[in-house]
Amino acid sequence: MLDMVVEHYRDPRAVYQRLAERGRMAPEGLQYISSWVDQSLRRCFQVMEASDPLLLQRWIARWEDLVEFEVVPVVTSLEAAQLVREAP
Repeated sequence: MLDMVVEHYRDPRAVYQRLAERGRMAPEGLQYISSWVDQSLRRCFQVMEASDPLLLQRWIARWEDLVEFEVVPVVTSLEAAQLVREAP
């Protein structure tokens, strides 16, 4: 399962300091795919993958003191095209 995670940083400096000190802190089984940060350094758009949604929730719990999260389940463009072709 893929999720687009939109992170809204309360304090970008604190987020990057923790990342430098502790790493991503993702539980085993949660895979970081890629991320992009807006030019204001206040928002990060990140794709994560996990077979168990609880893994994503565990990861969020480790960061929620510094970040507000919005999670959107997504599919790839190729998967979306297949779903459209198969739809009645």
